[in-house]
Amino acid sequence: MTTTVLVVDDSATTRSLVAAYLAGWRDIEVLEAGSGFDALRVLPARAVDLIVTDINMPDINGLELISFVRANPNYRRIPVIIISTEHSAEDRRRGLELGAADYLVKPFGAEALRAAIDAALAGRPREGGA
Repeated sequence: MTTTVLVVDDSATTRSLVAAYLAGWRDIEVLEAGSGFDALRVLPARAVDLIVTDINMPDINGLELISFVRANPNYRRIPVIIISTEHSAEDRRRGLELGAADYLVKPFGAEALRAAIDAALAGRPREGGA
């Protein structure tokens, strides 16, 4: 069964990097959105199993996106992983309190992302993570 991952980041480079990290790993389809607003257009159009989002984006930021997802009964069960350059304990706490399954600080490697995805899809914290 294919797992569909929506990658939301205003950096095309980061979206491409995440897609490259996931290429050939399991049966994963990567959808890309360049902003939180773009993600809100994708969600009703495509079934998504997991969201990977940056925090700092124009229009709707990642924290606002998580709040929307958690408040909407159609999407609230979708796990969300934050990827961000923001690395303070406060940023991490806010993201996790809003309902993110994990918080990865950029730069991160393929193994960390894959471990976070495995844990999020299984509904458990990543070892050494959230």
